[in-house]
Amino acid sequence: MEQLIDFLDGEELFLDFSQNTLIAVIACGVIATLSGIISRRLLFPRLIDIISKTERIDGKDIFAPRSLGWMIGFLIMSVSLDWISANGEPNWHNSMDLISNLFYAGFVILMLLAAFRLVDYIDVLIVVEGDNMAARRSLASVAESIGRVVVVVVGFFTVAGLAGVDANSFVAGLGVTGLVIALAAKDSVANMFGAISILIDQPFNVGDWIVVGSVEGEVISIGLRTTQIRSSADTMITVPNSNITNSSVENFSQRRFRRIQPSFDFEVNSDPDALKKFCDSLSQQVVNDPRSTKEEDSWVRVKSFAPSMVIVATNFYCISSAATQREFTEDILLMARARAKENGLNFHEPRRREHQQL
Repeated sequence: MEQLIDFLDGEELFLDFSQNTLIAVIACGVIATLSGIISRRLLFPRLIDIISKTERIDGKDIFAPRSLGWMIGFLIMSVSLDWISANGEPNWHNSMDLISNLFYAGFVILMLLAAFRLVDYIDVLIVVEGDNMAARRSLASVAESIGRVVVVVVGFFTVAGLAGVDANSFVAGLGVTGLVIALAAKDSVANMFGAISILIDQPFNVGDWIVVGSVEGEVISIGLRTTQIRSSADTMITVPNSNITNSSVENFSQRRFRRIQPSFDFEVNSDPDALKKFCDSLSQQVVNDPRSTKEEDSWVRVKSFAPSMVIVATNFYCISSAATQREFTEDILLMARARAKENGLNFHEPRRREHQQL
């Protein structure tokens, strides 16, 4: 340390700086600048590549902002100046301690800004390739909202501390006003607990198609206060989480199969044996189709008689796919038409019957 003191000692050369002290400060600035550049371009990208479990995110893109380089540079500069001041007797301007504090404050502010931005990429730790991706996306969505709140709260108290505000006195002063704020924010608190409830119970995940009350659509994101749902009209609907937890949720994405129930109306004078053959042949043909499922619950039967027609009801199931359901329903209708023709059955046509009676 004595060697450092002797090195920094000397006659004033510029703004109360001795020659060697000025050289030391300039060297600290160069080291801080190089550290920021290396961290932004090499260290941070490699770090995110190690942490991230998916290739969807590139560390070079996440850590591209120059603010991250400045953050490290400010930290190195502040630490270096404090170390010189503590371990030597530098001949420099009296404002250097203030400048060191400003560098540290800049580091803290940039770190908070970087943390707020990096919350958007928290899914690199949660969303990985594999099973149950929907649940992981839901967890990432809620975690991002919680992360933003945490960063804002921590940032508020940190900046207040840098400004010289006593955090303990400040918190104590919020006693009465805190109660008022808590009562005013009870809905927000209910929504926060709603988000936690959704995350734990998982009645739905991001990407599911659900019906909540009068709202129907695809879940886009689950936030700390609200859940965003995109309707079939492509509009975005924002639903408070407390409303969701207090309502029944119908999740269409959790269906194991889809039900198909077309019915057919035949003339009232149709031959009973022909109707029986129609039911058996149509049921057998549909059940044998590879798209059909739940064979034991599939059937075609005469349901009821009306004054002018015989009603035949059906009950079939297919795999849970909207496209498959539409295609299979169309094919079942065409199968029914062909089986009716084979068995000499005529579909009920009210207008034709009225014309015959006239």
